[in-house]
Amino acid sequence: MGKILFVQYPKCSTCQKAAKWLKENNLDVESRNIAENNPTEAELTEWIDESKLPLNKFFNTSGKIYKEQNIKERVKNDSTKDLIKLLATNGMLVKRPIIVTDNTVLVGFKEDEWKAALV
Repeated sequence: MGKILFVQYPKCSTCQKAAKWLKENNLDVESRNIAENNPTEAELTEWIDESKLPLNKFFNTSGKIYKEQNIKERVKNDSTKDLIKLLATNGMLVKRPIIVTDNTVLVGFKEDEWKAALV
């Protein structure tokens, strides 16, 4: 497996659990703070495609911005292109943590899924 990109928000408790798990499993990762270095439209397009997940799984539905801006309605009605553009505007809209390897994209921390893909 090539380089592992760990896209996370350091204050997020789930991201902290994921970071601990990565360390316990001796996985060498390049960590990226999503609040300081938001994924680009190109990255998101690639990750969504690679993950085989529906686009809505990339939204941080429990986030303040998601709720304040009623993005739930936009996810139902906007085009894929517009939604990816929206995600690229603010890292806090994006579900995290995200793991990106040469052939895998994992969204959210599910230990069994991560173990199967990374260990």
